[in-house]
Amino acid sequence: MAAGDNQKLKMLYLVKILSEETDDSHGLSLQEIVGKLGEYGVNADRKTLYRDFAELEHYGLEVLSEQLGRTVVYHLATRTFELPELKLLVDAVQSSKFITEKKSRQLIKKLESMVSVHEAKYLHRQVLISGRIKAVNESIYYNVDMLHDAINADRQIRFQYFQWNVRKEQELRRNGEWYQISPWCLMWDDENYYLVAYDARDQKIKHYRVDKIIRLSITDIPREGKQEFREFDAAKYTTSLFGMYGGELMRVTLEGRNNMVGTLIDRFGTDISIIPIDEEHFSAHADVMVSRHFLGWILALGDGIRITGPEPLVRQMREEAKRLSETYL
Repeated sequence: MAAGDNQKLKMLYLVKILSEETDDSHGLSLQEIVGKLGEYGVNADRKTLYRDFAELEHYGLEVLSEQLGRTVVYHLATRTFELPELKLLVDAVQSSKFITEKKSRQLIKKLESMVSVHEAKYLHRQVLISGRIKAVNESIYYNVDMLHDAINADRQIRFQYFQWNVRKEQELRRNGEWYQISPWCLMWDDENYYLVAYDARDQKIKHYRVDKIIRLSITDIPREGKQEFREFDAAKYTTSLFGMYGGELMRVTLEGRNNMVGTLIDRFGTDISIIPIDEEHFSAHADVMVSRHFLGWILALGDGIRITGPEPLVRQMREEAKRLSETYL
């Protein structure tokens, strides 16, 4: 390409060069910048580059100079994200179970474009995705976007829902019956995305794993459940669930040793009611969606914490402990 062919694009190419090839530790001399612009078919010289740098600064992009020996080098100082911030985002993407391995690589590649080629290497060295447990439903990335669209448009959605069988195949629940519900919010729990919605047929709030939703579409039917969600407390809802398993909401009484208080606070937050019993023990009350997952969590705590009420739940825990004991005889 002959120099001068892309003169009208000079500022765009200048920003591209500075963005991709310079950072706080790497700069380019005026001669190097002139040469790289020439590769894009753009004429430039020292005098015009000084004016260009001033125009970029007026626009909001700061170009700094630094003396290295006899040479002055220039680098772009204005970035949307700092390198440490991008490292956090890369870690979040690569460790997220709901994002597939393919989509993880695509997103990280885009994050790398936010810094220079030199700093991108630090992000690339963190890409250790292979072998991690990742979602296999590639459509989840777009489902999340569509769910937000449905919520913003105040419309119901329609989809099918699957589970895995012993042959590691996707098996539709309800024999392939279509779900039609009113979406109200998305929640993140236990490294998974969940849709919280109102099911008019059962007249209750339910939640669904987004990565198990397939063939999602938005209907023209307005959402239902406005009254139910007016009183909905998202934080309380997730705190009451264990592993996002549903169950009967119950006020549970727990007793334990004082050194286990932190375990309950980590799980239920500082609002949990803690009442000292004596110098070594306490009692606590928590609202819990009772499921086997919850009972298993209590069993995993050993003799540090036990359920003392209500009595039907105590009996259920005894039966669960007996069932487990007989299973491993």
